[in-house]
Amino acid sequence: MNTPGTVPSIPRSSRRQFLRDASLGVAGTALAGSLPAVHANPAQPDATIRIGVIGCGGRGTGAALDALGADTEVHYPTTGYHTENPAPGAEVRARNVEIFALADLFPDRLDHCRQQLRHVGIEVRKALCFTGFDAYRRVIELSEVDYVILATPPCFRPTHLRAAVEAGKHAFVEKPVAVDPTGVRSIIESGEIARRKGLTIGAGTMRRRENGSRELIRRIRDGAIGDIIACEAIWSGGELWSVDRQPHWSDMEDQLRNWLYYTWLSGDFIVEQFVHNLDMIHWAVGEHPSRAFGLGGRQVRTDPRFGNIYDHFGVEYQFPNGVRCFALDRHTNGGEGRVEEVFLGTRGMARIGLFGPWSIHPREGGPWRYREPRNNPYHQSHAEFVQSIREGRALNEAREIAESTLTAIMGRESAYSALSIEWEDALRATQDLSPAKLELGPLPVAPVPVPGRHRMT
Repeated sequence: MNTPGTVPSIPRSSRRQFLRDASLGVAGTALAGSLPAVHANPAQPDATIRIGVIGCGGRGTGAALDALGADTEVHYPTTGYHTENPAPGAEVRARNVEIFALADLFPDRLDHCRQQLRHVGIEVRKALCFTGFDAYRRVIELSEVDYVILATPPCFRPTHLRAAVEAGKHAFVEKPVAVDPTGVRSIIESGEIARRKGLTIGAGTMRRRENGSRELIRRIRDGAIGDIIACEAIWSGGELWSVDRQPHWSDMEDQLRNWLYYTWLSGDFIVEQFVHNLDMIHWAVGEHPSRAFGLGGRQVRTDPRFGNIYDHFGVEYQFPNGVRCFALDRHTNGGEGRVEEVFLGTRGMARIGLFGPWSIHPREGGPWRYREPRNNPYHQSHAEFVQSIREGRALNEAREIAESTLTAIMGRESAYSALSIEWEDALRATQDLSPAKLELGPLPVAPVPVPGRHRMT
């Protein structure tokens, strides 16, 4: 994949203008120094690492608690791994991680997050709590902040990540990292800036941190099922949350508070949620698909309060090495629930469920199933993130999660358009779903995409 030859800076303008400039490479270069502004000295393992949380909804609050949960390091006498439940005989060493500042568009969401943190004895000073569309900048500009958790709706993450890395901050970015190809390219470019600065970029793809998943993927790569021929990814679940519109809310506020149901904010649920499954496929197969052909529609969540997203998708992904992946994704109540990935190989098959079980069924020999202790992958994600900062050993998952996000976008756009979508065409597309202005006020809802009429620009 080719990325633009220049690295754009972030102007103080709307995401639309910033990302358009970034994709065209016309905003100029901005590498403000070559070293990250890291206050936790790797030579002082107990130095406090201060975190700024940007986006204080359920996932942002959860990520903050996950980071605190990873604050205790546990070493068993023989093996050695992190866990939130120390066992007898374990050596426990407290580590210093502080939730230092908070940002959210809405004061009530920020206040709820502060209350949740109080339950575990954490008090964030009011002077370090910021609201509004520019609140993310207020946190990033704080010199005391070492890393930021980016947990706003996905459409904002490309802009927020670019601001963070240009300011020399490490960043933990929740998935998905974009809603359109323009945002994906921005994430890749930000990852390259971070690489040159020695900054850590972590992603919220916590299933890569499960002990069982890691062992199963290791066995697949060691040839336990031979060469992968085909695979399937399934998320069959019920409807999710929605918030009733209040009389004083503007169109923009209603959409932001119900962000899951608007493609410009979430990318549709194949991007927002199913990216987990597709990321597992990337991990096992070892590359991204070359083409997607999908179907989908909106048959159950038809009320206008559910915005303009679909409620089911079915996508066939073709990989350059000949592997085919069949991906099925739906949100409907009353049906069978199933979340898993299955890999068919020349010598057997492997199965991974959401948080297990993890199993391999070879054609010859007995089956294998992961039976070792399970870890908390959310805590593990932040434990490894913090460890990389303390050791001065930067991790960088920007391209990895950007590519998984683009795979999900390809499936969405194929289903929306009833056309095959090629990887390179998706990567180069100029599609930008963000509104012209980010302000509370009128904002018409884009129509539900009609297959055969919709086109990805």
